[in-house]
Amino acid sequence: MITIYLKQYNKIVRNADVKLFDELGYDDILWIDMLTPSMKEQKAVESFMEINLQTRQQVEEIESTSKYSETENAIITNSNFFMPQGDSFTIEPVSFIISEGVLISVRNAEFRTFNEAAKRLQMNYKAYSTGYHLLISILEVRIDFDADLVEALAKQIAVLSKEINVSEKVDKELLKQVSHLQENTMLIRENIFDRQRVLSGILRSERFPNDIYPKLSLMIKDVNSLINHADFSSERLDYLQDTALGLINIEQSNVTKIFTVAALFFMPPTMIASIYGMNFPDIPELKWAYGYPFALGAMALLMILTYLYFKWKKWL
Repeated sequence: MITIYLKQYNKIVRNADVKLFDELGYDDILWIDMLTPSMKEQKAVESFMEINLQTRQQVEEIESTSKYSETENAIITNSNFFMPQGDSFTIEPVSFIISEGVLISVRNAEFRTFNEAAKRLQMNYKAYSTGYHLLISILEVRIDFDADLVEALAKQIAVLSKEINVSEKVDKELLKQVSHLQENTMLIRENIFDRQRVLSGILRSERFPNDIYPKLSLMIKDVNSLINHADFSSERLDYLQDTALGLINIEQSNVTKIFTVAALFFMPPTMIASIYGMNFPDIPELKWAYGYPFALGAMALLMILTYLYFKWKKWL
């Protein structure tokens, strides 16, 4: 699907007919948004703009030059966008090309960012006179959504922290939740770093309008603050994981302590039973009428003495 945003009658008009390329010039078009485009649509855009669209493999490359690069007649920017998937995320790359002041976006998924950017464009089209301004607006919206994700993640971590502190028993499920949040934090952090690289590339460029650069500096500050926030969340999750593992170790130590103490309680009785269980004819108590009660009493007495000794040493 292709959506063409036209500058007509002092407003922005949306159209999806590629035949318009035969009738219009670059100055009539602000934005060409391509969502899972067909080969026919791709060829139509390439022919009209005299550029080559990137393949998915090129868009997914992680080198710095693949995130932002400039050619003689175009600026190419690739950035990763989040897609919610249950309680996790998937990353979908998006390609942006600016040529002759026209912004071309190529994506394979629907994003709230583009819908919000389109609303802003319709409400205040004078603020987006070129594709350069529109690209910055899209990135600005995406950074706002990234901030929402970081805040939502921080709230989930706070809830989990309270659960660990209140819970009397830490089980495997809590550790899985911590691990899951750590994975999401790493994904968000990686995504924000991607945004930082794109903005840094734009800031170094001399081809953007001068009124964009002050806003770029503020956006980079916002991104840096999000990275710090994500780092704090990551450190907090590490702390929660260490706390959970520590509580599990304490619980296991208590269980081991119980078995150890129980074994020590039964060691003296076992020794007495072993002695009187010997099959030798010269054992003095062998023919003693009160030998059995005596042996049981000795076992009980030693168990009590062992218990009192442990209490005195504060081992129990």
